[in-house]
Amino acid sequence: MASGRSGYPDPVERLIEAFERLPGIGRRTATRLALHVLKGSKDEARQFSRAIEDTKERVACCSVCFQLTESDPCVICADAKRDASTVLVVEQPRDLMSIEATGIYRGVYHVLTGRIDPLAGVDPADLTIGVLFDRIEDSSRNCRGTTVKEVILGLNPTLEGDSTSLYLAEELTKRGIRISRLARGLPSGTQLEYASAAVLADALEGRQLLEDETFG
Repeated sequence: MASGRSGYPDPVERLIEAFERLPGIGRRTATRLALHVLKGSKDEARQFSRAIEDTKERVACCSVCFQLTESDPCVICADAKRDASTVLVVEQPRDLMSIEATGIYRGVYHVLTGRIDPLAGVDPADLTIGVLFDRIEDSSRNCRGTTVKEVILGLNPTLEGDSTSLYLAEELTKRGIRISRLARGLPSGTQLEYASAAVLADALEGRQLLEDETFG
């Protein structure tokens, strides 16, 4: 049986390399994960493989808001009880899920799939910002053909998040849209996904119009 560069059999080496390609996974952790799969039963390995295949085959981004979904549009965009005239902009699907967990927000969302970061080579064109502007300028592109009246900027309070919010605020002002952002009950540098439901609820309730303040 052929062996890989580490002395493991080739199939194990390929599995290690596959795990190693995941974000935040180094060689040591990838090896530990591969050996864990190897020690498990064949049925567990098949379940793991099927979970990956099902995710790739059945889950995609909502064509309206870019939330992860099995249906298009997603259940939030399609829900007639949601206020589609209010759009909360977040960086990632996990941020949307954190806010949904509060149970307080009844509008809809737009997921940017990232944030502007010139040092990392991420420009506005690399995000879904253009689609957000399309939703505002053409109501047929928004949930259930509803005209957008307010955009809430719910990006993470980091340097890159604030820079992205500033860019969006400037562009949205040109389009005559009411703009607000989450209250600064969120500590600087905090990721939304790690904030408690109570903190997020306060941030939503206390959101501020951007015409009342400027980014520091």
